[in-house]
Amino acid sequence: MQNSTDVLFILLGAIMVLAMHAGFAFLEVGTVRKKNQVNALVKIIMDFAVSTIAYFFIGYGIAYGIDFLQAGPSLIDSNGYALVKFFFLLTFAAAIPAIVSGGIAERAKFNPQLIATFFLAGFIYPFFEGISWNGAYGIQAWLETSYGAGFHDFAGSIVVHAVGGWIALAAVLLLGPRHGRYGKKGEVYAHPPSNIPFLALGAWILTVGWFGFNVMSAQEIDGISGLVAVNSLMAMVGGTLIACLVGRNDPGFVHNGPLAGLVAVCAGSDIMHPLGALVTGGIAGGLFVYAFTLTQNKWKIDDVLGVWPLHGLCGLWGGIAAGIFGQLSMGGLGGVSLMSQFIGSGLGISIAFFGGYIVYGILKMILGLRLTQEEEYDGADLSIHKIGATPPND
Repeated sequence: MQNSTDVLFILLGAIMVLAMHAGFAFLEVGTVRKKNQVNALVKIIMDFAVSTIAYFFIGYGIAYGIDFLQAGPSLIDSNGYALVKFFFLLTFAAAIPAIVSGGIAERAKFNPQLIATFFLAGFIYPFFEGISWNGAYGIQAWLETSYGAGFHDFAGSIVVHAVGGWIALAAVLLLGPRHGRYGKKGEVYAHPPSNIPFLALGAWILTVGWFGFNVMSAQEIDGISGLVAVNSLMAMVGGTLIACLVGRNDPGFVHNGPLAGLVAVCAGSDIMHPLGALVTGGIAGGLFVYAFTLTQNKWKIDDVLGVWPLHGLCGLWGGIAAGIFGQLSMGGLGGVSLMSQFIGSGLGISIAFFGGYIVYGILKMILGLRLTQEEEYDGADLSIHKIGATPPND
């Protein structure tokens, strides 16, 4: 009965996080211009398919040392728990290219991105995943010996979100901005979202699925914690309120605010006090608005959905926040080291940025990353998929 319950528990988590990929898709659909909506939808589902192959045959083995090709009858041990655990963790791995997709939208070639997805889900992400969640290479043991606790990332502020966000930054820098986004004299020309309701729908799907993302990270029914659920709620609310305030009621900021809070609380959701989670989420909401405006308007980094501010920076803040608000003195449960959080977080974003730069840099040299200017002008929908989101009725 215990095995069956654990299988059902983690399977429900896998399904909830799988549903989040619809959120990634519609968040991108609503944010990009109309001529790129079909491409957004196709990229997310294709990235998931490629990630599944890469993670099943390569990535899961790198992270956890498990080879399903040699498992034999053991595949059904404990009612197939190992298989549904793979399914659950796959949905995390597939979030990496889904995050990147939003940053490189509207001007990236299709096939090179699928190749990049294979290497990200098969090699780059699992390498740091194994370090953080499986104690690979002795780094966690060294941190515990040196600073009293290992690197703590319960549900992936660093392992998933920061890694995805910093890989995306490397890809965006290599791609360069969309044509017409910035003028030769530093002018900034807006490319407004095409569909606010779709953007909002994507944010809501992600928000609801996130409770599976966080709570089910316990991976066994005995480890389930209401604290994780309430901390996720408080961080979500904090991010929403501050993003609305700082963003001056802008609907794009309002609907990304809860996502910023949820990104940040993942790492410490199992050890923070709910008030600590509220503050963590609120700071993340403000950080997203400020960093998005800075990168787009001052630094001229054309990150279409703001995935580096949202996932990269808010995820980094979440890793550090776990070391602050997880302390007993801050109302948390303890067992966490701020120094270990700094080191683990820094290691994660370094592996992500340089790994992403290598993958996309090689693809840029061999295949090229960008659509031609004419293809970009026509839109990725017609240039790649030969159909628009709303073709005319003849």
